[in-house]
Amino acid sequence: MANTFHVALYVKDMDAAIARYTKLLGQEPAKVRHDYAKFEIADPPVIFSLNTGGEPGTASHLGIRYPSTGDVASEMARTKREGLDMLEQQGTTCCYAKADKFWVRDADGMPWEMYTLLADAE
Repeated sequence: MANTFHVALYVKDMDAAIARYTKLLGQEPAKVRHDYAKFEIADPPVIFSLNTGGEPGTASHLGIRYPSTGDVASEMARTKREGLDMLEQQGTTCCYAKADKFWVRDADGMPWEMYTLLADAE
């Protein structure tokens, strides 16, 4: 499996957003909860998620999903060598998934989630 780009947007009305993005993307979401939806787009490979709780129409965060924990560990080591501040989270559960990950911020403060999916969660 290749690395997959991840985009998470805040929305005001989850049901309306799901309906619109289903039409826009031409596919149903892979996961839906009351405050979260995830579309897994194959071409180009993108994990596109919708979240409530933030300013509607703004990005929650960006990220890259890696194939394995080893890939995340390699990227984390590389990022540390570059001197970037990060937050490491192993086996953490959020967005209805268990993942190994780390977070970094870009120069403007946008959070980037670098992760591998371990399992779905409720």
